[in-house]
Amino acid sequence: MPELPERKWTMVVNLDTCTGCNACVVACHAENNVPIVSEEEVVRGRAMHWIRIERYWEGEWPDVKARYIPVMCQQCERAPCEPVCPVYATLHSQRENLNLQVYNRCVGTRYCQNNDPYKVRFFNFFDPNFEGLLKEQLNPDVTVRSAGVMEKCTFCVQRIRRSEEQALVADRPLRDGEVVPACVQACPTSALVFGDLKDPESEATRLVRGNQRKFRLLEELGAEPQVYYLQSGHSAVNE
Repeated sequence: MPELPERKWTMVVNLDTCTGCNACVVACHAENNVPIVSEEEVVRGRAMHWIRIERYWEGEWPDVKARYIPVMCQQCERAPCEPVCPVYATLHSQRENLNLQVYNRCVGTRYCQNNDPYKVRFFNFFDPNFEGLLKEQLNPDVTVRSAGVMEKCTFCVQRIRRSEEQALVADRPLRDGEVVPACVQACPTSALVFGDLKDPESEATRLVRGNQRKFRLLEELGAEPQVYYLQSGHSAVNE
């Protein structure tokens, strides 16, 4: 098998077009077998969403406006969650520049969650309960995680793998736009763009290169996240 090229998978989020509809959240749950927890568990701080929509209010009544920021695992190049794991369950893929989570190594210390400034890592307090026909809708390409392990957004790594394998079988390079994570596919306003920053012609690279609207969350921490946001027309979102 030929050696696969290095990638720098990146998500670009256009805040001007995000409407906060939560379609990406629902798609992520369905694609990645993310369980739904009860309202009582959410009150206890045990929510389970690999991607969430942060809402901010801008302006004064009656001209107040809602602004939305989708937040998922930022796939940091210098992820603060990685060095604290005692069993190397969270590690960095140098070839793909992804922050990986190895479920069968995880012993549930939650050190990574405590060291995560974005609060996008989640602990399974219970075994997931998919009753009746709900079991039929589970994605066979994604592991159903058990109680006691951490989980988080993977940029739909199973879709990345599938697209790479299809390109290898066809004996051609992977084309820009072939890898489409579930959240990107479901977004009705195309606010999410996924691509390889190592590809100078990719749509993600075009959006990021020289764009003065771009910013990264908590960039001052030095974690070098790989999710770029394009600031909306009103600067209050980034303040």
